[in-house]
Amino acid sequence: MTRRVSIFGATGSVGQNTIDLIARDPEAYDVVALTGASNIAQLASDAIRLSADIAVTADEARLGELKRALDGTGIAAAAGQAALTEAACRPADWVMSAIVGAAGLAPGICALQQGATLALANKESLVCAGALMLETAKAHDARLLPVDSEHSAVFQALIGEDMGAVERIVITASGGAFRDWPLEELADATLAEASSHPNWDMGQRITIDSASMFNKALELIETREYFGVSPAQIEVLVHPESLIHAMVGFNDGALMAHVGPPDMRHAIGFALHWPDRKHLPVERLDLAAIGALTFRAPDEVRWPALRLAREVMERRGLAGAVFNAAKETALDGFIAGELRFPQMADVVDEVLNAVDPGHIDAPMTLDNVAVADHMARQAARGLIEQKTG
Repeated sequence: MTRRVSIFGATGSVGQNTIDLIARDPEAYDVVALTGASNIAQLASDAIRLSADIAVTADEARLGELKRALDGTGIAAAAGQAALTEAACRPADWVMSAIVGAAGLAPGICALQQGATLALANKESLVCAGALMLETAKAHDARLLPVDSEHSAVFQALIGEDMGAVERIVITASGGAFRDWPLEELADATLAEASSHPNWDMGQRITIDSASMFNKALELIETREYFGVSPAQIEVLVHPESLIHAMVGFNDGALMAHVGPPDMRHAIGFALHWPDRKHLPVERLDLAAIGALTFRAPDEVRWPALRLAREVMERRGLAGAVFNAAKETALDGFIAGELRFPQMADVVDEVLNAVDPGHIDAPMTLDNVAVADHMARQAARGLIEQKTG
């Protein structure tokens, strides 16, 4: 029996790794929708290769290009945010949510409303609206499976365990491109330097977020939302080898670690085949050859994003939506050359301090998340203009 699958963010690194696994067993899957942004050639090629029902680009200006690439194939083409959401509303058994940023929230909610299993690589969804995502999944008998390597590792370590016995959750961080740089040199870090990851092959934005630890900051909040533990129970540990993805500590002193290569196909494959484990084409580790694993505590002077994430977890409500929108806007500013590397955290900190508490405490609805997101982006944009003016 084939499973109906959709892949949102199909042209990114997570989407491409998902396609790699599905293409190895094409008879097992019926591909409903593939979505992407500006890489129209890749999107169209994959849609044709997998015989998708529809391909959607987020960029409305590229619709004509997508239609021409799919001409004569029988595959529908669409563009824009509304088209993304409509594609997510098409019945599917399993949906990969790998759109980068807050834009992945509405399609993810729609997929859950159809009762699908949502494999969540879009961490911003839980950061911005964790309670809403979990409530929607429960109301529609849908399932939410983590695809971030850290949260997949935690999920696997908790199988068969009692959450009441959990004392702590430790998520690891490579430290990114600047983990060993002198602090005084960070202000001069270039875009090219921030865009090079020592261990993982990822897109530019998430690679820069790894260097600033904003990626790990989002994952702290995601851990709080997904597993329902208190902020005090969540730790970050710098682990340069990126082989231990997370650990769970229990009340008897045991520490269960998930160890594996830095290959996203493991977490994707686990979610794809869950509740079964099936063969995956990933490296088998030779621990004797590796020899040693190293760890160190994160420096919150180097990585202030971690402190900001803890403030967001304490404030709850729509603080995550404000945090994420400010972060995305600050990242845009760095990529555009308007901000120095450390100034991204400064902008996010200032936006969080300036926001009206009434906006943070508003009921969590998609509309209110959108309002908080818009407000934070405007505030962040204003701060960036001040710093560059």
